Amino acid sequence: MAKDKFNSELVRELAELLNDTGLSEIEYGQDDWHVRVAKNITVNATAAAPVAAAPVAAAPAAEAVVDDANHPGAVTSPMVGVAYLSPDPDSPQFVNVGDSVAEGATLCLIEAMKVFNPIHAPKSGKVTRVLVNSGSPVEFGDPLFIIE
Repeated sequence: MAKDKFNSELVRELAELLNDTGLSEIEYGQDDWHVRVAKNITVNATAAAPVAAAPVAAAPAAEAVVDDANHPGAVTSPMVGVAYLSPDPDSPQFVNVGDSVAEGATLCLIEAMKVFNPIHAPKSGKVTRVLVNSGSPVEFGDPLFIIE
């Protein structure tokens, strides 16, 4: 994309990707240019939980995500997109908890910019946890699976 030519179609595609994935912002670029598209999100303060209950409820979930990402068998997302656990809605999942997988086996697909990217097992082992739901948005570095 030349510096002097604005690509409105790219901005429309990025905005559509935001809506499809539920993300709040996305950035894309090449060489000496980049474009960032973000949603304006408002938070309704009256809908918040009581202050005393919020830290107790939120802390274990946050710790679990950190522990999963740091697990030695964690398979993390290499990109932002939407995760799919099967090749199409009528097919079974690529892997389930308890399955043994070989290094290089397809675990899931991540759709980004209308391209389905296979996520492969980095090592052989047993799938002990599936940490993502099919059709859910994922961010870079989100834990997807635990293979032990």
